[in-house]
Amino acid sequence: MFHPWLNPRVKILGIIPARYASTRFPGKPLHPIAGKALVQRVVEQCRKAKSLAEVIVATDDARIRDAAAKFCRVEMTREDHPSGSDRIAEVAARCDCDAVVNIQGDEPLMDPAVIDAVAGALADCEMSTAATAIRNAEEYDNPNVVKVVVSAAGRALYFSRRTIPYLRDAASRDAAGQLAVFPFLKHLGIYGYRRETLLRLVKFPVSPLESAEKLEQLRALEHGIGIAVVKVNYDCVGVDVPGDVARVEKLLRVV
Repeated sequence: MFHPWLNPRVKILGIIPARYASTRFPGKPLHPIAGKALVQRVVEQCRKAKSLAEVIVATDDARIRDAAAKFCRVEMTREDHPSGSDRIAEVAARCDCDAVVNIQGDEPLMDPAVIDAVAGALADCEMSTAATAIRNAEEYDNPNVVKVVVSAAGRALYFSRRTIPYLRDAASRDAAGQLAVFPFLKHLGIYGYRRETLLRLVKFPVSPLESAEKLEQLRALEHGIGIAVVKVNYDCVGVDVPGDVARVEKLLRVV
């Protein structure tokens, strides 16, 4: 649903953090995906969103800057940012905007409707994100699949790499059995921020829970910043390692 808050008077930027250095996949943003650089694929999907006034690539690498400048606006950032949120905050601080959506630079199949949903949720909350139902038993106890529990008002209560909540009455069941009796939610790594909220958030030091779980969104919760969670049917299809390229190219041919 397209929220009335999303009108021409509200300027929302889509910002894609892009780093060249990657332990598992160096140079990933520039790797070709069906004939186009990965970051270009992401930009093209973002431009299909109705809520974004502009799409910007934020990088600290001249190679990414030179390549991305051919198809979108690029903003250079410092090299020492500890997180993607810190990187986009540097860009937001020098841009005229009301809000930003932080889109992962390794999801060439990002659904524009998810971007619009996350942007629209900022009408009623300082920060927003998305989640989808966990349907695969392999994801149930995978610490790389972040779980989120949500209040009746649609606000995040907690994010964890552990499987939450603990089902006391179904604890003896296997993963498939527990998924059958409770709607566990998988957090998707897309964030919306009101501009002033983002600039305030990155001034806080790394929080204890953030340090423990290695999840930057916990810094917001620990400092009392509410996070609206929109539930979507989309499930992220990312390029994490070189072996993911062929799988994503096959999906692109289907789309």
